[in-house]
Amino acid sequence: MKRRAAGIVLTLVSALCVGFMAFVATDRKSPGPISTVHAGIEKIAGGEACSQCHGGLFGSMRKSCLECHADIGAQLDGGNGLHGRLGQQVAGNCASCHGEHHGGEFRLVNRLAFAQAGVADIKTFDHAMVGFAMAGKHLELDCTACHENAEAEVLAEGQKRFLGRQQDCATCHADPHGGRMQLGCATCHGQDSFRERFVPGHERVLSLSGGHAAVGCRDCHADGDAHALERLRPDRTEKRGCADCHQSQHSASFLTGNAKLAGVAGADSCGVCHTFERDKFTDATVTVSPEQHAFGGFALAAPHDQVACDKCHAPGAAWSERHPGRKANDCRVCHVDPHGGQFDKGPYAAQGCVSCHAPTHFAPPEFGVQQHADTSFPLDGGHVQAACEQCHLQPTSDTPRRFHGTPGRCEQCHADAHEEAFAQHSPILAANPRGACAECHRTDAFANVDHAAFDHGRWAGFKIFGAHDQADCIDCHVPQPDARPQRRLGRVTPPGQAFAGCVTCHADPHEGRFDRDPVNAVIGGRSGCERCHDSVSFRVLPNGFDHERFAGYPLTGAHGKLDCAACHTPLAAPTETGRTWGKPRGRECSDCHADPHQRQFERLGATDCARCHKSATRFATLSFRHNLDSNFPLGDAHKNVACSGCHKIEDIGGVQAVRYKPLPTECSACHGDDAASRRRRGF
Repeated sequence: MKRRAAGIVLTLVSALCVGFMAFVATDRKSPGPISTVHAGIEKIAGGEACSQCHGGLFGSMRKSCLECHADIGAQLDGGNGLHGRLGQQVAGNCASCHGEHHGGEFRLVNRLAFAQAGVADIKTFDHAMVGFAMAGKHLELDCTACHENAEAEVLAEGQKRFLGRQQDCATCHADPHGGRMQLGCATCHGQDSFRERFVPGHERVLSLSGGHAAVGCRDCHADGDAHALERLRPDRTEKRGCADCHQSQHSASFLTGNAKLAGVAGADSCGVCHTFERDKFTDATVTVSPEQHAFGGFALAAPHDQVACDKCHAPGAAWSERHPGRKANDCRVCHVDPHGGQFDKGPYAAQGCVSCHAPTHFAPPEFGVQQHADTSFPLDGGHVQAACEQCHLQPTSDTPRRFHGTPGRCEQCHADAHEEAFAQHSPILAANPRGACAECHRTDAFANVDHAAFDHGRWAGFKIFGAHDQADCIDCHVPQPDARPQRRLGRVTPPGQAFAGCVTCHADPHEGRFDRDPVNAVIGGRSGCERCHDSVSFRVLPNGFDHERFAGYPLTGAHGKLDCAACHTPLAAPTETGRTWGKPRGRECSDCHADPHQRQFERLGATDCARCHKSATRFATLSFRHNLDSNFPLGDAHKNVACSGCHKIEDIGGVQAVRYKPLPTECSACHGDDAASRRRRGF
């Protein structure tokens, strides 16, 4: 039942549609032939052509047109393009501009159509109406250069007369950048010439005026750089400062101070002096104030405040040469260094010339005793009063005065008053940083000697003690009238003559008697006078005196108990050699003792007392052997006879003395027959 009912409904609807179509077909007639363009479209040229364009029962002509012309519909919906700008009243009536049924030769896009759109002459069509401000070279082109179908009589289905063109340059032109650019061509190029740079809105980032006007794009947007053209985006608006492209020739202090003075950021400080309108960075009109000049580290104080700029910044030279970034103490940048670079190193190198000289004048220098104390040679004593040129010499008029490397040791400036007397101690003296002389002398005066520091034994090889320690220096070092001016004391020995010990200063009172025997030259490691004497007193013999060794006469017995004066009589006045005791009378007994025998025992002019008086303690003790030492042996009868029995006192040479010889040896000489003779002989 249901299927039967549905079939009846479908039959009725179909009958109604056929009847309606028959009514339309019989009621409407074509007003004329359509254009060749539409006639070439099958669905329009067919039996149902009218409804295809006029919309049928429930449609409209505008809707039907837009079903085929979708790009026009897009313009209308977007409000762009020629149709989108016409307004809804005109745009909604397609037939008001594009007539139809005027025959096959009728052009749907004609002068009237453009006039209805507000274009009086198609040849002068302003492309700004379609959002493309055409200018320059594009104005010289014929329409067909871009719209190849602009003059076509009949268009085939799907062909466009004006539509279908894109405003992107690459639509017509080959892209020389190979698609690497993120910006459109019109961002940099104008329509007059591709070579012509046209950067509208560039002032938002950097004004292309002055010197920047002639700069090529790649000079700032080099390939591969962070600011390369290929990396630029349409939404990029950050500004670029001078430092992004240019290396500043100025110091950081100048840039900071200049920015603060102008109240701008540090990156914008260049523009305070170097505006974009100037063609060159070194434009002659660029000037700085004294306050700005000080930011560079060089304040224009006296005397530089009176100097013309070109005296320091030579015109015509490269900027780096004109403005080398001088500091306040870089005097040598402008002034010749009179010291020949001697102070390029050392404690004063950093501060420069103003370490010693005032900023306002070169002479006189302000380097005095206090500053000299910072050097390796502080000034004190006599050096304080010395003129600078006395130590700092100028070899020639063409060479600088010598400061660095000036000799600092005494012997390098002063003559050796001691004439190399201490040369043997040079390794020790060289250790004193002030010099060999400073080991003993002070700087206030050469004569001021630190006696406590002068070890006479160490330096001169002659130890001072005893009586020498009580003497003044001039006692040994007698001042010489012909000595050098700086030498006050004379030499102990003449130059070239070796020191010979005590006899160098003292005459030998012994007149060389104790130096005759080489065996006695050294005793116990002592030589010369020190063999017996020391420096305490000449009279004291701490080492003793070996009388036998030195004088060849042993002091034994009674002689050993005698005082020296017993044999060496004290003199009333010293001799020229300083001798105060007399010489001994001789070595023989008779030289000191009277001969009680009145030369009876003399032989060859000398008497040898020791032949009989061998005892050193008692003269009366005899060692005389009558049987051996005389010509009269004592027999039994005579050995008990007293000596005086035969040796009587007689007058011998006018002196009463015991007769020892000559005596008779005959018996009758002593033993006569007469009583007188017997009495005379003790019998």
